[in-house]
Formats: sequence, C-alpha cells, structure tokens
Amino acid sequence: MIPRVKRSRQRRVIPLQVRANIQLSPSFHRVTFGGAALAGFTSPGLDHGVRLFFPRTGQDRLWLPSLRNDAWMAETLLQPTSRRPWVRTYTVREFRPAQQELDIEFTRHGDQGPASAWVARARPGDPAGIFDEGYTYLPSDGADRQLLVGDESALPAILSILESAPVTLTGQVYLEVPQTADIRRIAGPLGVQVTWLARDGAGTIPGALALDTVRNAPDLGAPSYTWVAGEAKLATGVRRHLVDERGIGKRDIAFMGYWRHGRSSIG
Repeated sequence: MIPRVKRSRQRRVIPLQVRANIQLSPSFHRVTFGGAALAGFTSPGLDHGVRLFFPRTGQDRLWLPSLRNDAWMAETLLQPTSRRPWVRTYTVREFRPAQQELDIEFTRHGDQGPASAWVARARPGDPAGIFDEGYTYLPSDGADRQLLVGDESALPAILSILESAPVTLTGQVYLEVPQTADIRRIAGPLGVQVTWLARDGAGTIPGALALDTVRNAPDLGAPSYTWVAGEAKLATGVRRHLVDERGIGKRDIAFMGYWRHGRSSIG
C-alpha cells in the first residue's frame, strides 16, 4: 500500500548550507541548515519529509538536480558517481522562516552508512540541498484518540506531531530508541501516554521491541487513527496486528517503512 501524501504545490530543489551541528544524545545529532533559497518554503510541521542531498566523500562540490518534479530522481541517477550526491529522506524537525533555517535530526550508529559518516564531519558552511516530499500524517476530523508508533528513524516526526497536536488529543505513543540516554522530555497533550523503549545493547533489529510491545499491550484504547513508521517490519507488523487482532479498519492506519534492515537506500 502506498501511503497518502499531502504535497506542496511548489516543489523545487533548495540549495542550503550547514549552519550548526549539535549532538543531542549518544545516538542523535541535530543539524541546522540555512540559506536565502528558503524564501517561500513552508512547513506544516508534523512528519513533513524532505529529500536531503549531501556530498560523497572526496567530492569538492555538491551537484543538485534541476527538475521540479519526481523526475529529479532519474536525473540524479544518470549522473556518474563522481558527481552524484548521496540522497536520503528526513523529517523537518523545525523550520524558522524569519531566520531562513531549518533543523533535521539524524540517528547515528557509529559512522556506518553515508549519512552517519557525513554528519560526523559536517561543519558550518558545508553544502547541502533539499526537495520537498510532503507529509503523511492525515487524521480525519474527530480522530481524537490516536496511536503513534516508531523507532528512532520516526522519532523526529512523532515529536513534531505531538508538538502540533491539539491539547484535547488522547492516546498512546510507543517510541523505540537505541539507548536509555536517548530518552528526552516531550511537549505534548496531557492525555497522551508516551512509552519509551530502549534497546540498550540488546542486539535486536530496530523496531522489533516496539512491535512486540504493541502486540502484547493489554489495551490500546481503540484508536480512531494510527500512524506508524520506521523499519519496514515494524510498520507492516503493527498494521497487520491492528487489523487482524484488534479489529481496526485499514483506512484508519497510516504506515510507512522508512527503511529496511540490511538494505541500503537507492542513491
């Protein structure tokens, strides 16, 4: 199933520069990007995603695609590796239009993977670029009890969703992170119960702990809307459990496999 996505009417590649790189916890970094090209860019918060373009090791400049639609991917893949940037999808954690800057949070697992390696060396002035991909958190009117589930890759989106939620929202949130030290304070409705799940070196695949916890939860409170994202087995597993074991309608569940364990993203 392809998730419903609300996209911006004006999609374009936006060249940016790194303005700051701060470690938030053992597993998370916040990188601030800025530039005059953000004029006219808007963000609804929520799980607003962007494609992030960043240079490969050894590239002395950043090539960016010129097309304003989804053909940017073909344009990018046609470039030789010596010119082609890395491309990954991330959530806009915060956008500050007056300062022409936005934040993206990254999960680092050592220096494994191109994004983790790039974040380790990113410094103010380094080039980057983004392309708007829209958002998938689309509850119907009156969906006042919700279930949100995610691993560390979905943490920025769920935090943003909670910060934007009406004070009357109720429900349950399950957030899986690599370490107890990654747990942080959350600003959100008082009627939403947040359960943090830390692997703490257990060696399980990310998302497995959250999936197990949802499956074994005695009462999920009959959510009127569910949003789940993260490793592919977490997203599909929660949906399957809710539909088959809890009797929740498929139309009331949005699920996104952000990544797949053991497989690298294209680009």
